[in-house]
Amino acid sequence: MHDIWNPWHGCRKCSEGCENCYMYFLDGLRGRNGSEIYRTGAGFRYPLSKERSGAYKVKSGETLRVCMTSDFFLEDADPWRAEAWDIMYQRPDVKFFLLTKRPGRVAECLPPDWGDGWENISLNVTCENQTRADERVPVLLDLPFRHKGVMCAPLIGPVSLADYLRSGQIEQVLCDGENYGGARPCHFDWVKHLRDECFAQQVTFVFCSTGRRFVKDGRLYCIEDGAVQSQQAALSGMSFQGKPAVYHLHDTWGNPLADNELYHPSYIARCQKCGMKLICNGCSDCGRCTASGKKHVPAYLADEHDKS
Repeated sequence: MHDIWNPWHGCRKCSEGCENCYMYFLDGLRGRNGSEIYRTGAGFRYPLSKERSGAYKVKSGETLRVCMTSDFFLEDADPWRAEAWDIMYQRPDVKFFLLTKRPGRVAECLPPDWGDGWENISLNVTCENQTRADERVPVLLDLPFRHKGVMCAPLIGPVSLADYLRSGQIEQVLCDGENYGGARPCHFDWVKHLRDECFAQQVTFVFCSTGRRFVKDGRLYCIEDGAVQSQQAALSGMSFQGKPAVYHLHDTWGNPLADNELYHPSYIARCQKCGMKLICNGCSDCGRCTASGKKHVPAYLADEHDKS
C-alpha cells in the first residue's frame, strides 16, 4: 500500500474496539510497546517528499490515510498536530483521510483558518458497536467538515446507521472484521444490514475484510490468511459505489485541477479480488509482492520506528 501517512505512532486504548488492537499486537512482535507515542522521523513529512525529478512522490488526486497506527486527535500528539495540518494545507491537491475514536476533541484541534472545512480533508469516526456509533456519529455530524465517513471496524456487534445516513452528510461507510490475538467474530448478517442501510441512501459501502473469525449462516469460519479474508469480502458482493464523493482539488496557486491532471489508480490481477479496491490507491508497482524469500514490514508500520 502506498496510501499511508503516519506522522506519529502509538496510541492509548479508549474503547471496546481497542481491546485487540492490531498496532499493539504488531508492535509486540517487534519487542515494542504500542502505548509508547512518538513523532515519526523522516516519515513525518512524507506528503511533501519529492523524487529526484522534483515531482512529489504523492501525486495529485491520491488519497492518504492518516495515522493508521495512532489517532490524529490523540492528546499526546497536540504538540505536533499544527505542523501536520500545515503539511496538508500545502497539498490541496491530495485527499487526506482522517480516522478518529475521539471526535469530541476535534473542534478544539482545528486550525484557526478552518472555516467550514478544507476541501481535501475527510473526517471519519470508528464505530465498532451501536454504543460507539450513537456516541460518535452525532458529534461527527455537528463538525465542520466537507467530507465525512464512518468506519465500523473491528465490527464486534450489530450497528445501525440508518438515522445518521439520512442526514446526507456521510459519504461512505467502511466495514471490517477483527484480526490477530483474541479476534472476535464478525457476523455476515451485521455486514449485510449495514450494507442495506447504505444502499437505501446510496452511500458507498466497502466491506474491506471478513476478519479472522467470520460467522455466516450460523457457521464460524476461521480465516487466518489476510489476503483470503479480503478476497472473501470481495466475493460476498456487499461492497458498492454509491453517490460519488466530489473533491474540488486545486494546486498551490488555487487553480482547479482537471481530471486529466489527477492520479488514477491502476490495479494488478490480485487487486481485482481485494475488498479494499474501492478505496485503494491501486498498485504502486514497488515489487514487494513479487520479491522472493523476503519478509516485509507491513506498509502501515514502514516508517514509524525511525525516531531520528
